[in-house]
Amino acid sequence: MERIEKQIEVEAPLRAVYNQWTQFEEFPRFMEGIKLVRQLDDTHLHWQADIGGRDVEWDAEIIDQTPDRRIVWRSTSGARNGGKVEFEALGETRTRVLVVMEYDPDGAIEHLGGALGLPARRVEGDLERFKKFIESRGTETGEWRGEVHRRQKVSDGQGYGADAGPPSAAVYPRKGGGGD
Repeated sequence: MERIEKQIEVEAPLRAVYNQWTQFEEFPRFMEGIKLVRQLDDTHLHWQADIGGRDVEWDAEIIDQTPDRRIVWRSTSGARNGGKVEFEALGETRTRVLVVMEYDPDGAIEHLGGALGLPARRVEGDLERFKKFIESRGTETGEWRGEVHRRQKVSDGQGYGADAGPPSAAVYPRKGGGGD
């Protein structure tokens, strides 16, 4: 397994930074090579990307998520990968974002890219683009304040338990927000 650890400081409040990161379908706007992230439900995602000139797809699940603290994921199909993103307030309007990823390189091109440090530079660039994205917007595009522990959703972030919801809740709670 290869490991990447990168961090960045963002000029935005912790809540806004965390909320934006929960908008996974927005990732192609600032993550190089990511073509699509589809939110399947509150804890499952489908990814499509261009990695080393190859189109790849995988599914991932969120196994731990605490608002304003961290999100932990692992792949459930495709190449093995996983990691976490941690958020730390550095004052009222500044936030540190730490990304730790582990992945299994697939094939000679990915092994060579890893040896040259390309994946680490890609993650670093993704964080820089995320920083510009949230700082230039001034607000997040949406939010999800739910919690996940041990692969189980324990709260939807709206004051409802994992098995309950408002009488007319028919949409995924991660959707919505500020738009463009």
